Amino acid sequence: MSRMVSVWLPALPIERLKLTRNGKPYPVDRPFALVGSEDRGLVLTALNAAAMRAGLVPGMGLADARAICPFLLTTPAAPDKDAACLLALARWAGRYSPSLNVDGDDGLWLDVTGVPHLFGGAHTLLDDIARRFARLGFSARLALAETLGGAHALARYAHSSPIVVPQGKIAEALAPLPVEALRLAEEITRLLKRLGLKRIGQLYDPPRVSLERRFHSREAAEAVLSRLDQALGIREEPRAPLLSAPDYAARLPFPEPLITHEGVVAGLDHLAEKLCQALALARRGARRASLAIYRADGSSAVIEAGLSAPSREPSHLARLFEERVDAIDVGFGVDLMVLAALATEPLLPAQTAFAKSEGRERQEPLIDRLVSRLSGAAVRRLAPFASHVPERAQETRSALAGASLWSEPSTAKPPRPFLLLAEPEPLDVLAEIPEGPPARFTWRRVTRRVVKAEGPERIAPEWWLELRSRVGATDSPLPPCGGARSALGRSEGGKSQTQSLSVTPLPTLPHKGGGGASGERDARTRDYYRIEDEDGRRYWVFRAGLYLESDAKDLPAWYLHGVFG
Repeated sequence: MSRMVSVWLPALPIERLKLTRNGKPYPVDRPFALVGSEDRGLVLTALNAAAMRAGLVPGMGLADARAICPFLLTTPAAPDKDAACLLALARWAGRYSPSLNVDGDDGLWLDVTGVPHLFGGAHTLLDDIARRFARLGFSARLALAETLGGAHALARYAHSSPIVVPQGKIAEALAPLPVEALRLAEEITRLLKRLGLKRIGQLYDPPRVSLERRFHSREAAEAVLSRLDQALGIREEPRAPLLSAPDYAARLPFPEPLITHEGVVAGLDHLAEKLCQALALARRGARRASLAIYRADGSSAVIEAGLSAPSREPSHLARLFEERVDAIDVGFGVDLMVLAALATEPLLPAQTAFAKSEGRERQEPLIDRLVSRLSGAAVRRLAPFASHVPERAQETRSALAGASLWSEPSTAKPPRPFLLLAEPEPLDVLAEIPEGPPARFTWRRVTRRVVKAEGPERIAPEWWLELRSRVGATDSPLPPCGGARSALGRSEGGKSQTQSLSVTPLPTLPHKGGGGASGERDARTRDYYRIEDEDGRRYWVFRAGLYLESDAKDLPAWYLHGVFG
C-alpha cells in the first residue's frame, strides 16, 4: 500500500530569483516576468502576481505582453539555475523520505510509505512540509495519494491544498479534475475535449474498445489509457529515485536545532548505536556509510566514508565521521541527522569473550581512519600478482578493496628475501667462483667475503608479454603489454577503476642473437644465488652479464636484489 506525496512549486523561478538578488530591490507591486527564447521568438516563462492581474499568462509573446502592459519589467530566464535549485530542494526533502526525485521542472515526488505516523499523521506531515517550504521562501501545493499520478494531478488541479486522499478513494478524488491533469500531450488533450471528454471521471464509463476507436492513432489511445491506469493504480508507474534508498538507516530529528558540534557528535554516537543494532539483527556489516546533516535554513551536507572490511562496531563508525563533522558549518542549527549503511556485506557473529587474545589489534580500523583523513587514493595496500618475476609478484591496490589472500610459501620454491630493493644495485666482484657465485664483493663501499652460497635459480623474462606487445603494434585489438604493467583495472565498491602502477624495469643489457632459436640465453635471464657473508648476513644476488655483446663488456655482471635479514 503505497503513499505518494507530490509537491508543486508554481512560482519556483520567480521565488528563486527573489531569494538570490542579494539585497537588490525586487518589484513586488509592478508587473514582472522572466523571458525565454523559443523558436517563435521571445516568450514569457514566469510571472509574478502583479503581471497575472494585468492579464498576462506564461507562454505569451513578449511583444504581445508589452502591448497589453507597457510598464512590464523583464529579465532573462535562467532554467539551469532553476533546475539546480529544484535539485537542491529535492536533496533537502530527504528528511521526509529516502525515495524521492524531481517531478518535471517545478515539482517533487516523495514515496512516504510508512512515514506519516512518524509525524503524527498524513495531515501533520503535509503541514510540516508546507511550513518548511514557506520558511525557505517557496509557496508549495501538496497532495498525498496512493499513486504518483493521482498525487501529481491533485497537487496541480485540486481546489484546495494540502489534500489527503484516503486509501481506495483515488477514483472519486480524480473524477472532477480536468483531463490536463493526466499529464497528456497537448494535442491529445485537445482531441479529448473535442470529443466531449473534459473531466477525468468521464473516462471511467465508456468501454475501452470504443474509446480506442475514437482516436486516429493507436499510440494516442494507449497514452490516454496508460496515464489513466497509472493515476488509478491499475498499472504500475515506473519511477527512479534520486538516490537508491539504503537498506539500513537511522534517523534522529531534534525538536530544537543543534548549534554546537558537541551536540552533533553526541547525536552521531546515538545514530551509530541504532544503526549497528539493525545491522546485528540482519547479520550484516557496513562497507560504505553516509551521514546526512539537515540544517534549519534548508541546506544539507552529506559525508561518506568507506570501510576496508565489514563492520558494525558503533565506536568505529562514529570515529570515522567525528573529525569530518568538525569541519561542517552548522549554520542556524541542525534539526535532523541520518546515518545510513549504503553498502553492506554478510558479517556473522564472532566470539569476543573467553577467547585468548593474540596481543595485536586489527588493522581495519586504522586503515579506515587513514582513508577518511587522506582519501582512498592515498592509502594503498599490497596484493599478490601472478608473476614469477620477483619485482612483479605484487601490486598496490586501494586499501578499501579489502585484504588479499596471500598464498603460503611453497616448499618446492626457493625462499625469497624479506627486503626487495627498488632497483637491483650493481656489485663490484673482487673474486668469483667459475660458473658460480662471487667469493668476495663490495657493496655500498663495504667489502664482504662469502662463506656460504646456494644456487643458481634461473629466472627468465616473461616472453608472452613481449609477444602481446608485438601483436599490439600491428593494430591488433589486444592491448599492448610490455615488460611492465602500466594500467590495471580493479573493481572497488562496485565501481570500475583504472590504477596506474609503475614497475621498476629490468636492467637493460644489450645481447646478441635471437634467443632460443640459436640456443643462446637471453641476457635478461638471471641466475640468482642466496649467499651468506662472514657476519651471517644473507643476500640475494644474480648474474646478468652472460652472452653480452663485445661493446657491453664494461657493464656490471653481478647485481644485489634483496636482503634476507
